[in-house]
Amino acid sequence: MNKEEFSLFAPEGKEVVYRTLTKEAVNDLSVDYICEALTSDLYERNCIKELLINVTDDEDVIRYRRDVFEDFLRFPKLREDLTALLLKLKDLREIERFQKDTEASSLWQLVNRLREMDGYIDCITQIKNTLESIDIKSRGLIKLREKVQAIYSDSGFPELKKDIDETFEKTRNLRSITLGVNLDNMLRPHAVGVISLNNKPFTDSGLLKRFMNHASNKSELNNGTDVTGFTSFHPANPSTASFGLGKVVIGAQGDINQIANSSLTGADPMSDALKKVVTDILKRTVNNIKSVLHKYTNVSGYSFITLMPQIVFYIRFAELCDKILAKGLPLVKAEINDKEKRMCDFKDIYNIKLAIKVANGENIDIVTNDFEFNEKAHIYILTGPNRGGKTTITQAVGLAYLLAQNGIYVPANSATLSPCDNIFTHFPADENDTVDLGRLGEESKRLSEIFASATKYSLLLLNESLATTNVAEGLYIAKDVVKAMRYLGVRSVFNTHMHELARSLDEVNSATEGESVVESMVTGVDNGRRSFKISIAPPQGVSYAKDIALKYGVTYDCIKRDIDRRQNLSE
Repeated sequence: MNKEEFSLFAPEGKEVVYRTLTKEAVNDLSVDYICEALTSDLYERNCIKELLINVTDDEDVIRYRRDVFEDFLRFPKLREDLTALLLKLKDLREIERFQKDTEASSLWQLVNRLREMDGYIDCITQIKNTLESIDIKSRGLIKLREKVQAIYSDSGFPELKKDIDETFEKTRNLRSITLGVNLDNMLRPHAVGVISLNNKPFTDSGLLKRFMNHASNKSELNNGTDVTGFTSFHPANPSTASFGLGKVVIGAQGDINQIANSSLTGADPMSDALKKVVTDILKRTVNNIKSVLHKYTNVSGYSFITLMPQIVFYIRFAELCDKILAKGLPLVKAEINDKEKRMCDFKDIYNIKLAIKVANGENIDIVTNDFEFNEKAHIYILTGPNRGGKTTITQAVGLAYLLAQNGIYVPANSATLSPCDNIFTHFPADENDTVDLGRLGEESKRLSEIFASATKYSLLLLNESLATTNVAEGLYIAKDVVKAMRYLGVRSVFNTHMHELARSLDEVNSATEGESVVESMVTGVDNGRRSFKISIAPPQGVSYAKDIALKYGVTYDCIKRDIDRRQNLSE
């Protein structure tokens, strides 16, 4: 990030290093689902996604963002006022695009420069009034308030606003134009000029009536060019005055002829003529305003246009958090620990995707869990039954890191973490992506790519990785992958059905040097029902199957009893 730019995402003067999530991580963490839950506007979704997927592990930057977000969350008025501001900033962005149109006449550029400055003044005034009216605490918003106060005080806004209002008032008085068109000897339009500028509009009925009266008059041609009562004829720009018959088109109403423009900017003979006349008539005013605008060439609203995505980001996440909190679900401001400790401690963590469903009205019983990385365990081999919550908790950990490092409140009752430098995921691949290499080959290739980029500060989330039909092959590679993770020093959750992998952890820890300790974690089953609770424990193996078999009555004793009962009933 450029040190010169003011940002609500990083302290001023801070050089920030970002690492972008891989497309696999974006997909596996359901980033698009979250963005769609935040807003239906495509521009806003793209802005939010772009900010969300670029990760920084700078502790100061994360705290800066977290505090800015907290102000947005605490003050609905801030969100309400800045939402209105977004509409003005969007208009400024459109004007900026227009300014780049090389066909725009100088008058149109002047008018739009006036519009830009007028919108900019409104934006600065609105931001200033809003930030002065609430008790903001974050460094980012306090600095923004100081900046807009300085701009407002130092830039002569009252005088500039007065000049702009007066000029706009004059331009608003122009309601119609009287044009004269010269024809060549083939009756083709040859030149066009402005006869007069009028402060009253022509009406369609009046125009048509005069046209029909003129067309039905036996003396159809006016003798000479006497236009007594009108101002002098202002010829169009000679370089653009001549055009072929193909430039004359029938209007949408089918009742008047129009000269076709090359674009919406008015770059045609009539517009050029209009430009000349207006410049002549308003010459003094135009020159005065140009002088004023030249004085303010360094006062630009574009710097605030760059804040649009960040403002959208904070507003939409604050709105979502409000909805989640209204459902009684916990959200918490994350405490940021030393990056070197590579730890986390979440109390009552849950997956924010489930919270979004609840906020949207779905009836879901959310189970929370305690989860931590510490000196005793940095890598968890997570085992448990199908549909027992393994994927949900694995994804929840990744999303908690992603949200916290973007400054957003975490779905938990308490959260402390050391930032990671990136989040890598390895979830089952789409079958269409495994045609060339086969599933095992494709998964091995992706793991190799992850290890080529990951560091000891990274977070790796593996979901049913290497679960091929050949258990021995998958297990062989999985053991080496876990050893490599321990050696590298990453934090990881590896959820799998390979119970043998979880049983061999003593061997992995003792045989491989490294800073990350590998531990077994299980999702629980209580009386044959999935509890979705995780705990540090050896893999349960067949005990899970026994619980499920008892629940559904598929043990030998249960089936035998049912057979005997049916036979007795038939006798």
